[in-house]
Amino acid sequence: MTATERLPADAGRPAEEVHRADGGPPADEGLPEGGAGVPAGEGTPAAGQDTVAEVVRQWRAVHPGLDTGPMEVIGRINRCAALLQQAEDAPFGRAGLTRPEFDLLGALRRTGRELTPGELARETFSSGAAVTKRLKRLGAHGLVERRGDPRDRRVARVRLTDAGRDAIDGVVPAQLAYESAVLSGLEGPALDELASLLGALLSRLEGRLGAPRA
Repeated sequence: MTATERLPADAGRPAEEVHRADGGPPADEGLPEGGAGVPAGEGTPAAGQDTVAEVVRQWRAVHPGLDTGPMEVIGRINRCAALLQQAEDAPFGRAGLTRPEFDLLGALRRTGRELTPGELARETFSSGAAVTKRLKRLGAHGLVERRGDPRDRRVARVRLTDAGRDAIDGVVPAQLAYESAVLSGLEGPALDELASLLGALLSRLEGRLGAPRA
């Protein structure tokens, strides 16, 4: 698995476990036994291993001298991200929101002030065109409202409505509860160390590659 080679989030899982017919999360929203993200059964990794370990083993068999160290880190980050997003998106869907729309509402809520579309683009790492499209939909649902800046009519300012505040406040606890369940196997120093290492990697990547814009 290279930096661009990703396993699908539902690899090794029966189709009925990936999503319910109504688009919600799997019937059991808890973590699989062992926390590997793949249930035990035929075609799954051996106990104590994950799907990336098998990919690495195969590459080593093909190229014995290959340094798979980066693959073991980046591959696992990609795999974790896919699995986490698959499950985390469920609360957004139940609230009638997409993840990018949730990010916009969250930016307005956590900053506690009106923001211009340009500021929202920077806060959510999005393009101006994407923010405009999302704001239009959120406005149609009564979750945000725009007003002109009295000092500059060319500038619009966006704020949450009461309905928008209720929507974001209703989703965040469910999101944090899921994240707490995911990390329940890591405690104290281990969790702090993981956060520190990921923070260092993210800072390095943002400085080198720049923030992606969706």
